[in-house]
Amino acid sequence: MSDDERLARLVGDGGVAVLVGAGLSTDSGIPDYRGPGGSLARHTPMTYQEFTGSAEARRRYWGRSHVGWEHFRRAQPNAGHRAVAALDAAGLLTGTVTQNVDGLDVAAGTRRVVEIHGNLDRVVCLRCSEVTSRAELAERLAAANPGFDARRREFTAVNPDGDADLTDAQLEGFRTVACRRCGEDALKADVVFFGETVPRERVEQSFAIVDEARSLLVLGSSLTVMSGYRFVLHAAKRGIPVAIVNAGPTRGDAKADLRLDAPLGEVLPRLVAGCERRREEA
Repeated sequence: MSDDERLARLVGDGGVAVLVGAGLSTDSGIPDYRGPGGSLARHTPMTYQEFTGSAEARRRYWGRSHVGWEHFRRAQPNAGHRAVAALDAAGLLTGTVTQNVDGLDVAAGTRRVVEIHGNLDRVVCLRCSEVTSRAELAERLAAANPGFDARRREFTAVNPDGDADLTDAQLEGFRTVACRRCGEDALKADVVFFGETVPRERVEQSFAIVDEARSLLVLGSSLTVMSGYRFVLHAAKRGIPVAIVNAGPTRGDAKADLRLDAPLGEVLPRLVAGCERRREEA
């Protein structure tokens, strides 16, 4: 039995929890952190402590993110996202836990999704907790920085956290805006920064999806950080089979019952077709 057939058999039996990493979005033009050409080789993500501790850090973040947001906003679900949505529509999934902040899992039509690291579409005030849309903030930042948008074509890359690679010279003169409700300089993208704790409610929802499952399917994650790897450890401890599809090695390979080192955009459409064949033959 080939790896494709083994994967189709595992997923086709239903009750699958899916854990999504940045590798699922690379075909949509959004880079990952640690894969081939990953952004960590050239870019150190801002930490929560740096962001909250320095007005200059917030200015730098929002200047880069303001430009990067346009790239994220235009990104569309790819064949891998659509394949996961098809598996969900076929009733094979208990739910999806995504580590991505691009919203493409939901945009593709996948229904029960826990965005464990948040979503760049939202902005939260750290002082008064008001949540607003990123589109609204983009308009306010554009109004506060006339002429700055002309620099959007000069950046070299966009990172998985939504930052564009801009130099200090390109960021010169960029101005942030305050929260409309409380007037404080405390607006933050509603995503989990490095060094920040994932909200407990999202963690509990994610564990519930795994606990309900008969198998765990990991897609496009190196599992380097514990926020994702813990679900593999949890599944293995409970005797839930783990399948991993990722380009390159992962931290969870030793825990996997099935491991495919292959492009997701090729494997996942084949997986959907294989599950459909199994259903027709049943």
